[in-house]
Amino acid sequence: MTGLPLIIAFIVAIVLMILLISKLKVHPFLAIMGVSLLLALIAGIPLKEIPGTIGAGFSGTFTSIGIVIILGAFIGTVLEKTGAALKLADMVIKLVGEKNPQLAIELMGWVVSIPVFCDSGFVILNPIRKALVKRTGVSSVAMTVCLSCGLYVSHVFIPPTPGPIAAAQTLGVGESLLLVIGIGVLCSIFPLIAGFFYAKFIGKKIKSADETGDNGEVVKSYEELKAEFGKLPGGCNALAPLLVPILLMALSSISSMAGWTGAIADLLAFLGTPIMALAVGTVLAIIQLFSAGKGKDFYNLTNDTLKTVGPILFVTAAGGVLGKVISSSDMVNFIKENATTFQTIGIFFPFLLSAILKSAQGSSTVAITTTAGIVAPLLPVLGFATPLEISLVVMAIGAGAMTVSHANDSYFWVVTNFGEMQPEEGYKTQTAMTLVIGIAAIIEIFILSLIF
Repeated sequence: MTGLPLIIAFIVAIVLMILLISKLKVHPFLAIMGVSLLLALIAGIPLKEIPGTIGAGFSGTFTSIGIVIILGAFIGTVLEKTGAALKLADMVIKLVGEKNPQLAIELMGWVVSIPVFCDSGFVILNPIRKALVKRTGVSSVAMTVCLSCGLYVSHVFIPPTPGPIAAAQTLGVGESLLLVIGIGVLCSIFPLIAGFFYAKFIGKKIKSADETGDNGEVVKSYEELKAEFGKLPGGCNALAPLLVPILLMALSSISSMAGWTGAIADLLAFLGTPIMALAVGTVLAIIQLFSAGKGKDFYNLTNDTLKTVGPILFVTAAGGVLGKVISSSDMVNFIKENATTFQTIGIFFPFLLSAILKSAQGSSTVAITTTAGIVAPLLPVLGFATPLEISLVVMAIGAGAMTVSHANDSYFWVVTNFGEMQPEEGYKTQTAMTLVIGIAAIIEIFILSLIF
């Protein structure tokens, strides 16, 4: 099958995948793999080549990204369990000041969610949010929305969160992870600002249970929250597992750009690869774990991390299979012949595709990895070739992957329940906020694409 019928078949396959995941509750891994096989048959890939195509797409993903995701998730787990994530939050509060609690909690979430999943990050920081509400008297809903926004933005934009790492690797900029991190930080500006102002707006319209006094819960002070962890790690120790890998990747990039040679350059190139840089961060995290007197939990934390990232790895690999099937079909040739049409859509194409997948099935990570697998073979057609341009595609996919969070998204329920709101209030806060920041993000990305 070629031409327009193949495009129609592809669209039908994507719709089928969305229905399987969102309506029939089929696991994303099985849905994506099944649709990939079906599309391979319809696309006319020779039967004897289909198993090899599926195997190549699956194993290629594990080869390029599996270890990186595992190490990044382990670092996040250790930061959570040792109280280092809380220490990072404390540092942000001191930097911004308690006179700006909404901004403080938003930036706090943004920092913490770089290594920690947004769901976990909200649970970790929610007690601080409640303590700050009690201390400052600001709107609890505004603080909830700001915290959710900060967590979500870095979750979809900034490695080592698995989604952005997976997209970067799939799209061919995995070795330029520092660039992706930098672009992710830059692309966070508009959505953070938009989320902040929306939070202040909606906070005047809605009251949560902890503001109306309907919950009867005693809110702990900020000091009591910190005391529950015992002695928190020092600031340098808390930052080291995150900062050192970034510095190693930065030095490797500088060495490469400067054309350095010799043993030092080779060492920097070795340590600056994402796998080795995160391995160093993992070692520092393990040292932090034992220093905190929690070495006995090392095995269980590792096991819990593997359980957490396992489904992500398999869904990511399934996305790689779908991308391999697409690249092995005649679809790319058809799109090349009609390149002008797709170039007019440009950076909005990955955004819209990711937003459709996100809204349909709920998981941002699934939306990111699946969209990356679909878009990867189309990058030349869409006109994105340089690492900087492809990094912006990663950001566009991430922006779509937070547009929008609603009832089929676990994060929606985390924010709504811990923010002590009813589901209908969650739609006015969490769902509406993710629409606002998603649009703000793609506007900024579009502007950057015009500049770069």
